[in-house]
Amino acid sequence: MQQNAIPFASYLDQTLLKAEATADQIEQICQEAIENEFFGVCVNSYWIPKVAMLLKGHKSVPVAVVGFPLGAMCSQIKAEEARWCVAQGAKEIDMVIAVGLLKTRDYSGVEKDIAAVVQAAKPAAVKVILETSLLTQDEKIKACELAKSAGAAFVKTSTGFGGGGASLDDIALMRSVVGPELGVKASGGVKTRQQAEALIAAGANRIGTSSGVALAQGKASTGGY
Repeated sequence: MQQNAIPFASYLDQTLLKAEATADQIEQICQEAIENEFFGVCVNSYWIPKVAMLLKGHKSVPVAVVGFPLGAMCSQIKAEEARWCVAQGAKEIDMVIAVGLLKTRDYSGVEKDIAAVVQAAKPAAVKVILETSLLTQDEKIKACELAKSAGAAFVKTSTGFGGGGASLDDIALMRSVVGPELGVKASGGVKTRQQAEALIAAGANRIGTSSGVALAQGKASTGGY
């Protein structure tokens, strides 16, 4: 996971998750991903068929968010959304954890929720969005443990809609809990190349950002997610 062994652009998921996203904007971020060889393009499930079509034959892969952005949907609905997205071409699924269940200490419910999506999404990898800004330190640790035991492939910091975002401390904590077996994705407020590289050094091996082109070019961004 050393940055010098992997091209910087290969860490990036170019992201567009706004409600007002248009077809033209989706086409634009797919073209940017192709040109810059980003790892993936992360969108809401509605856009997955279009993104899969546009990226077909290219290095970048379609990534869908599920249960987004609240995570408060029933497990069956999250699982069905994941299943549909994979059938439409998604190669990875970023699901939002059931934050309320975690805070209620219904750990069995949280694990079953994640496991339902993991099972439905096969063979696609599942990333579990913790929404770290809403969690205590102990809850972050527990969420990572549950994601790992439920068979997730990654843990991820934020939706970008819940306040806060990726921090070096959170990335280091998440990496320490999941060890080398799982991926760690930093997302939410990543605006500069320097910030992204620091997050990678802290343990992230994927960066979610709406500012992929600016980061790849070493420029700061004032954009969203």
